[in-house]
Amino acid sequence: MKKLFAITLPFAAVVILGVACKPKTEGTAKPAGRVIATAKLDNLTATLLNDTGQLKHGDQQMTLAFTDASGKPVDVGAASLNFHMPQMAGMAEMNDAVTLTTTDTPGVYHGRVNIELAGEWQAQLAYEGPAGKGKATFSVTAR
Repeated sequence: MKKLFAITLPFAAVVILGVACKPKTEGTAKPAGRVIATAKLDNLTATLLNDTGQLKHGDQQMTLAFTDASGKPVDVGAASLNFHMPQMAGMAEMNDAVTLTTTDTPGVYHGRVNIELAGEWQAQLAYEGPAGKGKATFSVTAR
């Protein structure tokens, strides 16, 4: 019994040490959700996702992810997203800014926004940081 314990204890210590010291896989998992829209920004792709794959009128949560050509998340630093609807007859222009917060994965942001009105919006996206600086505008329909 002592011999079995003497062999098992070092083996268990190696297994525990191996698990504790394994490299993090942070940044390799794809963000959860269904795609609402994507935009190209130079050599990056920005993807806007939520649980339904559609922007809707009202308060909602979403994910914004910046990835390289291989689909790996890229740390872009500071990012902003605004939904803009231009002035129309009898209606003032509207701007609904998304409140973005960082996640454990660099380049992936959690967002919250309250879209005032259903219809066609211009998503205005910008970033500045380790990946450089970029801007894009793309159309999104809120239902």
